[in-house]
This record gives sequence, C-alpha cells and structure tokens, in this order.
Amino acid sequence: MLARIKRYGDEFKTFAMRGNVIDMAVGIIIGAAFGKIVDSFVKDIIMPPLGWLMGRVDFSQLFWVLPLNGKFEHFDTIEAAQEAGAVTINYGLFINTIISFLLVALAVFLLIKGVNKLQADKKKEEEATPTTKECPHCFSTIDIRATKCPNCTSEV
Repeated sequence: MLARIKRYGDEFKTFAMRGNVIDMAVGIIIGAAFGKIVDSFVKDIIMPPLGWLMGRVDFSQLFWVLPLNGKFEHFDTIEAAQEAGAVTINYGLFINTIISFLLVALAVFLLIKGVNKLQADKKKEEEATPTTKECPHCFSTIDIRATKCPNCTSEV
C-alpha cells in the first residue's frame, strides 16, 4: 500500500513538473489578475461615463426587489434592501459582468489574432527560405547544404 502511494506521488510529481502544467498555472494566475484589471476598468472607467450619458445612472445600483408577503417595498441601495432581508435581482451588476466578459473576450481575440499573425509570418519566412538548389552540371535537385552532387558527384 505504501509503495503504491509512493509510486502515485512520484507520478504526480513528474506530471506537476512538466512544462505545460507550470505554464498553465502561470496562465491561470495571470488570467485572474487580468480579470481584476478588466473588472476595475469596467466599473471605474467604462460604466461611470456610460451611466452619466444615460442620465446619471449607476449601473451597480440597478436592481429589482421581489415582493415580500405580497408587498412591494422601495430601497435606495442594494445593500439596504439586502440588509432588510429583501430578495433582489441585481441586473445592473449583471450588465457590468457582461461588459467585463465582452472586454476579456475581445482582449483574448486580439491576443490570439496577433499570435496567429506572428505564426503565419514565421511560416511564410520559413517557406520563402530555399531548402534545395539545382546542380549546375546534371540539373538535378539537391539539398542547399550539399557541396557535392549525389547524382553526378561534381563539386557544387
């Protein structure tokens, strides 16, 4: 039993130390930090002017209160409603989250598009570099690094 646990521990250590697992962990950490940056960008930069343009609306305070015991009550803030025990539907926060998601999706799209363009440029560069040449004596195709033709054995 202990030998099996040790073997599984060794296998897990080998798995965890592979490069792609470490890369994935770094990506998740950077992604979480990026999510916080985008969230702040939406809440602190995008939504205030958008709310101002729409008549001084604070999207983070848009909510509906579900009736308690058949009675509708009015609350000025989400916090006040929740403190009173009311059930709220926070659609303004949902709008903020949708905008955050769209910005993250746009950023990922632009990143992937850039990476694909770099890879395409590199592939074109590799394809443009010749790998063969023609023997001037027998006109056969030979490797560009060859110093002697393998067909007619002449110096190239």
